Amino acid sequence: MNFIKKLNVKKEVIFFIVIAIIFLLLHSTPSTAIRTKVFFMGYPNAAVTSPIIDDEYHNEVDNDKFAELNAKAYTLTKPPIEKATQGELRNYLVRKFGFLHFAEYYGEG
Repeated sequence: MNFIKKLNVKKEVIFFIVIAIIFLLLHSTPSTAIRTKVFFMGYPNAAVTSPIIDDEYHNEVDNDKFAELNAKAYTLTKPPIEKATQGELRNYLVRKFGFLHFAEYYGEG
């Protein structure tokens, strides 16, 4: 009986380690953070296939704000189309916390 408890605890620890590793990998670079965000927004095809480039316009215009946030803007060159508004989900802001990157939709403005 004691052996089974130890086995279950080992399985739980391994499960949580695997989840932590996956999380770290999905947030290790700006592009993987954007792809993860787009995937979980419900656009898996765009998350995998759309090229990502620096958003030079927003990075220049909002330079001071981005420096304060430790962030940088990126653009999907083949963005997904939002179902409700038919708008392109093109621009994303990636903030860096330590060695992790987190993306959020930035909009057009």
